[in-house]
Amino acid sequence: MIRTHTCGELNAKDNTKQVTLCGWVARRRDHGKLIFIDIRDRSGFTQIVFIPKESGEAYKTAQELRNEFVIKVTGTVNMRPSGTVNKKLATGEIEILARELEILNPSINPPFEIEEEAEITEEMRLKYRYLDIRRKKVFSNIAMRSELYKAIRSYLSCEGFIECETPVLTKSTPEGARDYLVPSRLNPGQFFALPQSPQLFKQILMVAGMEKYYQIAKCFRDEDLRADRQPEFTQLDIEMSFIEEEDIFALSEGLMKKIVKELKGVNIVTPFPRITYEQAMEKYKSDKPDLRNELNNDFAFCWITDFPLFKYNDEEKRWESEHHPFTAPVAEDLEGMENDPGKIKSRSYDLVLNGTELGSGSIRIHRMELQQRIFNIIGINQEEASRRFGFLLEAFQFGAPPHGGVAFGLDRLLTVLSGENSIREVIAFPKTSTAFCPLTGAPSSVDKRQLAELKLNCQAENRPNQGGKNG
Repeated sequence: MIRTHTCGELNAKDNTKQVTLCGWVARRRDHGKLIFIDIRDRSGFTQIVFIPKESGEAYKTAQELRNEFVIKVTGTVNMRPSGTVNKKLATGEIEILARELEILNPSINPPFEIEEEAEITEEMRLKYRYLDIRRKKVFSNIAMRSELYKAIRSYLSCEGFIECETPVLTKSTPEGARDYLVPSRLNPGQFFALPQSPQLFKQILMVAGMEKYYQIAKCFRDEDLRADRQPEFTQLDIEMSFIEEEDIFALSEGLMKKIVKELKGVNIVTPFPRITYEQAMEKYKSDKPDLRNELNNDFAFCWITDFPLFKYNDEEKRWESEHHPFTAPVAEDLEGMENDPGKIKSRSYDLVLNGTELGSGSIRIHRMELQQRIFNIIGINQEEASRRFGFLLEAFQFGAPPHGGVAFGLDRLLTVLSGENSIREVIAFPKTSTAFCPLTGAPSSVDKRQLAELKLNCQAENRPNQGGKNG
């Protein structure tokens, strides 16, 4: 290590110590012959003072310093003079009298100040995201994700779950949103799809006997964006065998209790309220009610249950699944299901937090004959079912256990926990509402050689540079 301490850990107990710090110049101030700088790393700030006689050559070098220079400084920890203590800083009682200074890397003038209260357009923030993340609030949001993942893995490991990755290049089975397609060079004219969720694979893992599966999965949907959507997002995917709804509720509530306690220091009350879909629509006119006023606890969770199994598509004049076609109906509703699909309830559930849908789940269909009845109602014949879902249906013939699961949007959860209004604030490198990345310029054109290898012809529109667009 080229440093002995971080910039946020020194205090009065370290008085007279010889230390070496590394970081960025946050501020530089000349006071007559004295030069002060604040050096910053991810842990915080420390004040450095350069005095001509005491600092020697380091004082001359300090005259070259500008904001965001990367430096290494060695010196002695001293108590700050009376009346100059900064109580807002953890290191505010001390300063470092510099003896040596090395400029590790200079910086050009940043396009905006690295200050918490700086007014910066979102376009500018996303284009220079690496500078934006140097600000404490933004960095804290990104760091919270790491703490969230640690809490999830700890809890589910103790509950006997196995973390298992599923393919990112998979088969296109569009459900609702459009797939992102990836052309195959080795199979011209054929395409992979990026997964909208690991749904089919996690059900196959239940057939495989895994029993308790989870994955922190990257998912992709080519849909119109808004504050709570991105083209790529992260979800916690969970599936279990030999369970009923109560098992999912208990597991999920225990997980959320641990997350909120560890990340926010708040004890939430379980079990969560349960509201049927009909009750929610009648009382709140929404299936995502915000219960904070009713429950008085900053984090108001509730379950929405008993969704309709089907919804009618007026444009296409046909029934379709409310969630997805693998959701099990309530057993009592099976008789006469084909005659009046609109009355059939599903064994599905949504978890809502402060008016935001965190995720959905259901008990799945595990019997082939029932699955085919559902397919028939939504207009999927055996040939189409085999083409789209054949690998899953074939697996079901080898003894599929009763199973069910749930998936939570981790970007949405982090947005609520951090008190932000957009999931872009909790993603390291988000895209705008036009699915454009100001940092990298993606999506972008590719050269003709790449297209030729893929046996593709591209009819691209002549569009202006999207760098000025912002969502």
